[in-house]
Amino acid sequence: MIQPTIFYIALGSNKGDKFKNLQDAIDLIYVKIGNVTHISKVYKSPAFGFESDDFYNACLVLESYLEPETLLQELLTIETSLGRIRTDASKYEARTIDLDIVFVEDAIINTETLQIPHPEMQKRKFVLLPLNDIAAKVKHAKLGKEVAVLLEECEDDSVVEPINIWLKNPNKVFDFSKYNYIAIEGNIGAGKTSLATKISHDFNAKLILERFADNPFLPKFYDDAARYAFPLEMSFLADRYQQISDDLSQLDLFKDFMVSDYDVFKSLIFSKVTLQEDEFKLYRKLFYLMYKELRKPDLYVYLYQNTERLQENIKKRGRDYEQNIANDYLDKINTGYLEFLKTQTDFNVKIIDISDRDFIEDRSDYLWVLGQICGE
Repeated sequence: MIQPTIFYIALGSNKGDKFKNLQDAIDLIYVKIGNVTHISKVYKSPAFGFESDDFYNACLVLESYLEPETLLQELLTIETSLGRIRTDASKYEARTIDLDIVFVEDAIINTETLQIPHPEMQKRKFVLLPLNDIAAKVKHAKLGKEVAVLLEECEDDSVVEPINIWLKNPNKVFDFSKYNYIAIEGNIGAGKTSLATKISHDFNAKLILERFADNPFLPKFYDDAARYAFPLEMSFLADRYQQISDDLSQLDLFKDFMVSDYDVFKSLIFSKVTLQEDEFKLYRKLFYLMYKELRKPDLYVYLYQNTERLQENIKKRGRDYEQNIANDYLDKINTGYLEFLKTQTDFNVKIIDISDRDFIEDRSDYLWVLGQICGE
């Protein structure tokens, strides 16, 4: 998957309920734009360049897939939604909320609407102090100096002081702490790998991805299912057993939990569809000998998607050997999963219908899916 870009955003407010304005802005940034990873302390500072009430200021680190210019427009939209009215752009004025992009990783951007790094940030203590909380070692792309050094050298003599209230990170609403191991499952093309990858990135989880692309039997199976079904399913079972055994036994002290894009039980579901009856009976005996030794997920998430959407996704991702998968085959896989999951008592199962959702392109859909996973 494409990695998100890291943005450093400065926030300020000196009208109305200033703390609430900052929190509302952060909440909207999280919902509309991307994942908020760090938030500074809140600082009180005098109005800069004009007479007005004191400001509350903060900075945050944001991960987003948006282009910088698009992200800027989203920030302006958030400002407007929170009641900011721009009058004379050449004058300083009181405002309910002010949102500025300070850095975009190590990029230098010079357009009519956007200058990165922010051209005035090194002169303003009310930006440097909160930025130093969360990005002290980050270098200014033009000046080549770390934020901590810029703060030390700043000649702004304004009295900027921290206040004893803390902004909340909106991603804390999603509580994964009750799970040590989550398996994300779904039919071919449901998006299980994309979801597992996004969750691992946003919530500090160890990611376990199924290694299937190198399986030499897979392209052959799609050309001649009857001939290659048994060796395909046996090789998958062996690979999945080995990988899960290895990955689940290797603790990562720096991760909060584990998330995988498959569970070994999928081997039995797919084999029931692909194998002849006598082959399946043999396969099932071998499967249960191996399965009883494996750790089970604390939460099993099944992403249900109707066949039409699955085919759209398969076409979009463009793997040659998948392009002729029949609807009937996808229907049988969906039915196999649902029959299995509805009878399970060994572990916690959540079936989430994403037929009308696009959690890859639409952030609100992604947050909805997270809510389904973490909700009771």
